[in-house]
Amino acid sequence: MRAAFVGLAAGLAFSGLAMAEEIGSVDTVFKWLGPNHKIVVEAFDDPKVAGVTCYLSRAKTGGIKGGLGLAEDRAEASIACRQVGPIRFAEKLEDGEVVFKERTSLVFKTMQVVRFFDESRNTLVYLVYSDRVIEGSPQNAVTAIPVLPWPTAR
Repeated sequence: MRAAFVGLAAGLAFSGLAMAEEIGSVDTVFKWLGPNHKIVVEAFDDPKVAGVTCYLSRAKTGGIKGGLGLAEDRAEASIACRQVGPIRFAEKLEDGEVVFKERTSLVFKTMQVVRFFDESRNTLVYLVYSDRVIEGSPQNAVTAIPVLPWPTAR
């Protein structure tokens, strides 16, 4: 009962965030039992900024614990966001707003992407980092997209 409540609460907390689509993966370590360790590449669209897609690469722990969802994934991640169409803002943006969040351990660790808008340079900035309930990690990656007019077909 308690596990169901925690799952429901986590689902509600993450609603309104982008959902990732796996683009591909490569194995990094062979495991005799359970899935191999791998690097996964995922894509997600910014839910409040039409015309922006972010690509995220991150490590996924395999083995028995990884296969059961009990392993803690590493904190390293890389991000590249690109303009894929005309940029339109669905609503006012908040600096530091979480646009993507994914659990990277059973309970205590998450990887998240936050968005900032550098108004003086007319640029969207996305930061990926990992945090824990007790202690986060300083490892991070950043990408930026200048907000430019999208060419129209003639």
